[in-house]
Amino acid sequence: MKKVLTNLTFWVLVAITAGILVGHYAPGWALQKVMDKPFKGSAMGQHIEIGATLSEFLGGSFISLVKLFINPIIFLTITLGIVSMSNLKKVGRVGAKALLYFEIVTTFALLIGAGVALLVKPGKGVDTHAVKGGDISRYTKAGDDFSWWKFFQDNVTLQVLLLALLTGILLSFYEKRDRVIKPLQRVSKYIFKGLHFVMILAPIGAFGGMAYTIGRYGISALLPLAKLMGTVYMTMAVFIFLILWLILRYCRVSIGRYLKYIREELLVVLGTSSSEAALPSLMEKLERMGCSKSVVGLVVPTGYSFNLDGTTIYLSMCMIFLAQVYNVDLSWGQIASIVGILMLTSKGAAGVTGSGFAVLASTLTAIKVIPMEGLALLLGVDRFMSEARAITNFIGNGVATIWIAHNEKEFDPVKMESAFTNTDKSEDILHDNLGKDV
Repeated sequence: MKKVLTNLTFWVLVAITAGILVGHYAPGWALQKVMDKPFKGSAMGQHIEIGATLSEFLGGSFISLVKLFINPIIFLTITLGIVSMSNLKKVGRVGAKALLYFEIVTTFALLIGAGVALLVKPGKGVDTHAVKGGDISRYTKAGDDFSWWKFFQDNVTLQVLLLALLTGILLSFYEKRDRVIKPLQRVSKYIFKGLHFVMILAPIGAFGGMAYTIGRYGISALLPLAKLMGTVYMTMAVFIFLILWLILRYCRVSIGRYLKYIREELLVVLGTSSSEAALPSLMEKLERMGCSKSVVGLVVPTGYSFNLDGTTIYLSMCMIFLAQVYNVDLSWGQIASIVGILMLTSKGAAGVTGSGFAVLASTLTAIKVIPMEGLALLLGVDRFMSEARAITNFIGNGVATIWIAHNEKEFDPVKMESAFTNTDKSEDILHDNLGKDV
C-alpha cells in the first residue's frame, strides 16, 4: 500500500479522474476566474502563458514550470553528446538519418490518416447547424502568415538546438575542453534533480488540464462529432500498434514493455494535452534504457518539430472529414495534392500560433475546394483530440530515437532489459532521489 501511495502514476490517474468529475459536475468551480486576463511572460527563453481560470491556472502553471527545464536540458544534452562523439561526421550522419526517418514515417502517418478517413467517412451525415461554431479569424490569419523564417523565429527549441550544435562543435576543437565539460555535467545533474522535484506537481497539472477541458466544452460537445473523434483515436492506435510496432520489432524492442516503461509520462501527456510536459523526462528515460546521450539529444528535440506523427494523422483526417461534411467530391489528384502539401506544412505545426488550425487553414487556402468556415466545426472537439495527437507524437519521438540509436549501434540491449525489468523501481526514482544527489 505504501508503494502505491508513493507512486506518481497512481496520483496522476487519481488527478485525471478527479478532473473529469469536477469538470462535468462542477464546471462553475473549474472555470471560475482567478485573474482578469492570462499572465504572459518569458523565462530562460521560453514563452509562458497561464490561463485566467482556476483550472487553466493549475494546468498552465505546471506546463510552464516544465518548459523552463526543456531548453537547458536540450542545450546541455546535445552539447555534451557532440563532444563525446568520436568525430563530427557522425553528428552529420545522425542528423541526416533523423530527418530522413521523420519524412518517411510522417508520410506513412499522412497516408494512413487519409486512407482511414476515406474508408470510414466520418464526415458523412454531420449537421453543420447542430455544431456550435467559433471565431476562426486568428487561425486563418496564422495560416496566411506562415513562413519558414517565422517558423524558425517562433520555435525556440530549434534555436536552442542550433546553438547547442555550434557549441558542441566548437568545444570539440578545444584542447582543454575538460575544463568546460565537467562544470556542464554538474549543472546537468542538478537541472535533472530540479525536474524531479517539479514532477511532483504532475497530478496538479493533470487535474487542471482535464477539469478545464471537460468544464469548458462539456462531454455533450463530443456527441455531434463523436464519429470523427472515434476514428481519430482508432487511427492513432493503428499507427502505434502497426507502424511503430514494426519499427520497434526491427530493433528487437517490445512495444508493450516500452509503453509500460513510459506509462507515467504518457499519463502526464494525457492529463495536460502537451507532449512538452514529459519531454525532459522522456530524454532521461531513453538514456536509461540504453540510447546514447548524443543520439537522444539530437533526435528528441528535432523530432519535437519535425516528427509529429499524431499531428499529421489528425491533419489528413480533418481535411478529408471537412470535404465529406461539405459534400466535396475530391479526385485522386486532389487527395494526392492534399497529402503533398501537408508533407510540407505539417512540419511547421509546432511553431505556429494556432498550431494544427494554422496548418489546416494554409492547406485549405492552397487547395481552394473546401470552405474555410469548416474549421469552426473542429474548435469544440479539438481539445479532446489533442490528447491523442500529443500521445502519438510523444511515443513516435521515443521510437524514432530507439531506431536511430539501434541503427548507429548506440543502443545497449542490456541496459534496456535492466530498465524494463525494473520498471516499477524506475517509476519510483523520483521518490528515491529526492533526498540524495542524482
